[in-house]
Amino acid sequence: MKDEVESVLDTLRPQLMQDGGNVELVDIEDGIVKLRLVGSCSSCSSSTMTLKMGIERALKKAIPMVRCIEAVE
Repeated sequence: MKDEVESVLDTLRPQLMQDGGNVELVDIEDGIVKLRLVGSCSSCSSSTMTLKMGIERALKKAIPMVRCIEAVE
C-alpha cells in the first residue's frame, strides 16, 4: 500500500511544489495515512484544506483501503 500512496502523492507533488511546499509519507497504520507537509505548506493557513480536500480525497479515490489521513510534525 505504501507504493500506491507514494504514486498518488507523486501526482500531487507538482502542485505543492509550485507553491514552495511538498508532502512526505511518514507511516500507514490500519488505513490511516500519516503525512507531513514541508516547506511553505507546513505553515500555510490552507494546509488543513490541502490535506482534507486535496490529498485525502485523491488517496481515497485511488486506494479504497485508505480510511483517512493525519498530519504529523
